[in-house]
Amino acid sequence: MSKRLCAEFLGTFWLVLGGCGSAVLAAAFPELGIGFAGVSLAFGLTVVTMAYAVGHISGGHFNPAVTVGLVAGGRFPAKDAIPYLIAQVIGGLAAGAVLYLIASGKAGFDAGAGFASNGYGEHSPGGYSLTAAIVCELVLTAFFLIVIHGATDKRAPAGMAPLAIGLALTLIHLISIPVTNTSVNPARSTGVAVFQGSWALEQLWMFWVVPLIGGIVGGLIYRCLLEKE
Repeated sequence: MSKRLCAEFLGTFWLVLGGCGSAVLAAAFPELGIGFAGVSLAFGLTVVTMAYAVGHISGGHFNPAVTVGLVAGGRFPAKDAIPYLIAQVIGGLAAGAVLYLIASGKAGFDAGAGFASNGYGEHSPGGYSLTAAIVCELVLTAFFLIVIHGATDKRAPAGMAPLAIGLALTLIHLISIPVTNTSVNPARSTGVAVFQGSWALEQLWMFWVVPLIGGIVGGLIYRCLLEKE
C-alpha cells in the first residue's frame, strides 16, 4: 500500500504542477502564450505520462472522483479509497506549494488574482452560473469515468488506456475551461484554492461534491449498462 500511495501522490503532484503550472506560468505569456488549447493539452499529457510511469503500481487514479467512480463501478475496493484520497489531496497541495514558490519569483505576482483556481458565477472565466457549472462538472466527470472504465476493460486494446484517458481529459478541458476553469478533480481544485486563499476556498465545496457525484454516476453507468456480464 505504501508504494501505491506514493504513486498516487506523485501522479497527482505531476497533474497539478503540469496542468495548473501551464495555466499560471505559460497560458498568457507575453506574445507567446499557450492559451486554452495548450493548458488543455498539458493536463492530458500529465495523465498520459504518469499513467505509463506509475499506473501499473497504483492504477493511476490521481483524482478522488476517479477513485470513487472506480469503487462505484466495482473496479476498486472501497476499503482503499480513503488512503488514496488523502494521498491525492496531499499531492495536489504539494504541487500547489511548489507552483506558488515558482510563480512568486516574478515581480507583481498575486495568487489572489486566480492562481488557476476553479470558480463559478463572477469567478467563472466566462461568467457562467452555478447551475451551468454544476451541469458541466457533473456530465464531464461522468463521461471521464465512462472512458476510464471502457479504456481499462479487459476487452479494450491492451496498453492504450493512458492515451485514451489523457485525450479524454484534454477534451474535457477544451470544453469547460471557459465555464469553471475545469476541475473534474477535487485534489486539483484543492491544491491551488488553498493558495488563492479567498473566493476559491469559498467555492471549493462545489468542486468536491459535484465531481464525486459525477464519478459515481459514470462508474454506475458503465457497471450497469456496459460491463460484460
